[in-house]
Amino acid sequence: MVRVVSVAISEKKGMKKTPVQEAVLVEGFGIEGDAHGGKWHRQVSLLAEESINKMKAMGLDVSFGSFAENISTEGLELNKLPIGTLLKLGEDVLLSVSQIGKECHTRCAIYHQAGDCVMPKEGIFAYVLRGGTIKSGDSIEILDGLTAAVMTVSDKGSKGERIDTAGPKIQVLLAELGICTVETTTVPDDIEDIQNVLKDWINSGHDLIVTTGGTGLSKRDVTPEATLPLIEKQVPGIMEAVRYHTGKITDRAYLTRGMAGVAKDSLIINLPGSEKAVEESLEVISKFLVHGLDTLKGKAKDCGRK
Repeated sequence: MVRVVSVAISEKKGMKKTPVQEAVLVEGFGIEGDAHGGKWHRQVSLLAEESINKMKAMGLDVSFGSFAENISTEGLELNKLPIGTLLKLGEDVLLSVSQIGKECHTRCAIYHQAGDCVMPKEGIFAYVLRGGTIKSGDSIEILDGLTAAVMTVSDKGSKGERIDTAGPKIQVLLAELGICTVETTTVPDDIEDIQNVLKDWINSGHDLIVTTGGTGLSKRDVTPEATLPLIEKQVPGIMEAVRYHTGKITDRAYLTRGMAGVAKDSLIINLPGSEKAVEESLEVISKFLVHGLDTLKGKAKDCGRK
């Protein structure tokens, strides 16, 4: 059975959490009364009971909340879930997985005691998309939702000479919208390489395909040229909105040549290559992206204004 086995909170960060009988999750925030709640991507933390039991088997005196996790689960390999996976807890609560594991900058007491810790490797974090009350024993269900594939276009990135931060940022921002990233890749700035991946993803039927990089004016920037022949319907308003709004931040935004359009059942969007640029771009697009995808899938009731 896949279920919640414990819910825990703490009033301060950096300390173990205390199990409670039930907790109220607040949309866009986290757990009411918990120090880790806030307008960020790690609103709620989850760790499997199976992971906690590993540490117990090492002789550690640990229990629910010892690893500062909010929700302990049973029957689910949390760290195998894609970013953006939708989890329904109990009757009402809806979470979207936003991060798998974490980097520990300082070693906690558990690490010093055992020489290892499961939370950085096997714990996950999530946004609260829909709030409600949860308690031990509540069921957990993985829901079907919108899917995405994210491609980073970079000569240096494809050779391992540059660390990609834009692609992972896109995954996190899409998760905030409840969109699950099921495939990612990095390719060089080459039309054939870009198109080969795009064709595969289009045929796979991903709802959304986002590229980052290769939209500028240099000779190697060819992402729009690779995308255009595959598009059946252009959706110029998407990037027009991005250029208009981000152009208020920097006039260099007007030099990006990214485009958007539909190919079969997929919406393709070309974004610039920097982390800051994709964050600013998706802030604009997020206002209408889900409605556009629902329209493409035939789920939207009405395209008119409310």
